[in-house]
Amino acid sequence: MPRIPIQTDAAPSAIGPYSQATRAGNTVFFSGQIPLDPATGEVVEGGIDAQARRAFDNLKAVAAAAGGSMADIARVGLYLTDLSQFAAVNAVMAEYFESPYPARSTIEVSALPKGVLFEVDAVMVLD
Repeated sequence: MPRIPIQTDAAPSAIGPYSQATRAGNTVFFSGQIPLDPATGEVVEGGIDAQARRAFDNLKAVAAAAGGSMADIARVGLYLTDLSQFAAVNAVMAEYFESPYPARSTIEVSALPKGVLFEVDAVMVLD
């Protein structure tokens, strides 16, 4: 099965040898989205709320470029440098998803690219 790369200018360009997402059949695998402003390539200012919103906005843009929406996402992975910020990220996530919610894992990590506080990746299934 061929892999089809997904790319959109509405989300930050990849900062390494990877695609924003890759479609294989009806499944789309998203690379991690960090809170970079797609227009400037810079980390957004603000705390965990602002960073989570920007990362989810980036995820939403890549989903649209792949022909889907947040409602088509089956699984998300959340990565935080401080798990005590989980409630704030959980509240932001609730702004982007409706029931039935995707499956999710949440992992505290020691560091993320560019020193950000939050990263999200996902798997989306299209009809």
